[in-house]
Amino acid sequence: MERIDNIIKGIAAAPGITIANAYLFFKDEEKIYDACVTDIEEAKKILDEALEKSKRELRKVLAVAIDKMGKSRAAIFEAQIMVLDDPILIKTLYKRIEDEKKIPEYIVNTEFSKYLKLMNESKEIYMMERANDIEDIKNRIIRNIKKKKWLSRISEDVIVVSKNLTPADTVLFSRVDVRGFVTDFGGLTSHAAIVARSLHIPAVVGLHEATKKIHNGDQLIVDGFKGIIIINPDSEQLRIYKNKIEKLYEIDSELIKLKSEPAITKDGKKIQIFGNLDLSEELEIIIQNGGEGLGLVRTEQMFTNSEDFPSEDEQYILYRDLSERVYPHSVIIRTFDIGGDKVLPVDVKENNPFLGWRGIRIMLDNVEIFKSQLKAILRASVHKNVKIMIPMISSFSEVKKSNEILEECKLELQENNIPFDKHISIGVMIEVPSAAVVIKDICNEVDFVSIGTNDLIQYLLAVDRGNDIISDLYQEFHPAVIRTLKHIISEGKKNKVTVGLCGEMAADTLAIPLLIGLGLEQVSVSGVVIPNIKSIIRNLNYKQAKKLAEQCLELKTEIEIKNKVKEFYHKNIIDDYENFTQ
Repeated sequence: MERIDNIIKGIAAAPGITIANAYLFFKDEEKIYDACVTDIEEAKKILDEALEKSKRELRKVLAVAIDKMGKSRAAIFEAQIMVLDDPILIKTLYKRIEDEKKIPEYIVNTEFSKYLKLMNESKEIYMMERANDIEDIKNRIIRNIKKKKWLSRISEDVIVVSKNLTPADTVLFSRVDVRGFVTDFGGLTSHAAIVARSLHIPAVVGLHEATKKIHNGDQLIVDGFKGIIIINPDSEQLRIYKNKIEKLYEIDSELIKLKSEPAITKDGKKIQIFGNLDLSEELEIIIQNGGEGLGLVRTEQMFTNSEDFPSEDEQYILYRDLSERVYPHSVIIRTFDIGGDKVLPVDVKENNPFLGWRGIRIMLDNVEIFKSQLKAILRASVHKNVKIMIPMISSFSEVKKSNEILEECKLELQENNIPFDKHISIGVMIEVPSAAVVIKDICNEVDFVSIGTNDLIQYLLAVDRGNDIISDLYQEFHPAVIRTLKHIISEGKKNKVTVGLCGEMAADTLAIPLLIGLGLEQVSVSGVVIPNIKSIIRNLNYKQAKKLAEQCLELKTEIEIKNKVKEFYHKNIIDDYENFTQ
């Protein structure tokens, strides 16, 4: 019987499998006393020196991060340095020392804690996770006020187990070749998880009691595909996972050979594979791995570390460069998708951000910002390989209004003799159930649609995908999800509209045969998984996949569908990659 008493499950935050010994990492919690100062100028000088030292430390972390992750990903640390340079914050700290005559560490602790309290009380997963970054800055300043050093006797080749990790922790640990990360708290959008993915270090987060169940020196298996940790594995568990690691190396070597090969099923069905682009540094990986273009450019990343929207010219330069680097392949540029779990460069308090003011709703309420982006995209479309995609559509009227604004932009450019693709394709993201219901009407207004399964599933099933407490209820094989996908794909084909899929489901190797069987002919995924998806497609028979989809559409539970797909895999596909993710 398979042993399960030594397995704990969390959220798969960064893919990969590793086996190493545990290193429990705890930071000393600094005790803060409410004490008075006699020399105010000396207290201000101590604070000033601590701020400067904190900035120097973060600049060193930034340099390491740029080297390992690229400039855009490393901007996390630039944002932290900007907090330390904030003149209003510094002035407030100095004034409080003068007025209250308290020691600087007490002032720093109480001032930062005010903001942390608000962030932690927020219902937004994103805000709660950003609080971790602010807490890191606070603790860094206090440690430097007390002139304490961050000491760690960590050796190489260990798996770090902690309650939580800051982005700086994650980067610094990577310098000693840490093999994996395991945390009690955190979600997919925590900066530590983002950094782990960028550094290709397997990570599982949101385990709740990992630091209680795991001891220093315990042998661990971290499975970043399934989101599980195995504590002190037995000989059989070790054998299975060592074989998986060996197989992964073999698979990676074989997949490199597929770069120039087309994604065609055994019986001749062509499937297009595009890349999802968050940051420009990822473009090289998409190209190297044989992506046929960009199926999703997330433009909101442009101002993640800025206080305002980028100008039309700033956007134009970025979009033009993407168009030229990808040519003759196409680039689908999604207009700003902000709000929800994404940063919003305006001061708006949302009680329920995922169902609030976000995506196209913000753009239609800020027409000048919307037009600035549309004109930048149009100007970059002269090579006729650029397409526009509108996110968070929930009604036909939003599509119609967006098209009207696009036409206004075209007229304005024409009047100024600025060239652009007059027949540029426009599409929408189908990620809200209401849009799926009225997909037939929407198809009359667009050239293509792209299914965003991340949001579509969470809205369809009423499950917050960032909430680790109910993560088991987020089911991509739920019958309602499969039937909704079939409806969207079928209506798109009937109305001669191209249908693609750019959510995480497209990167799930187990889901690929079912998606293709449902009639999907385009997927857009992270650059690193393109070879895996291509391999699945090339080992697939389309007629068999179609039959699989027909059977799954009749099933009534998620587990029945998942088992049916697994059974299909073992019978029909010569591929082992799905063993790592399921």
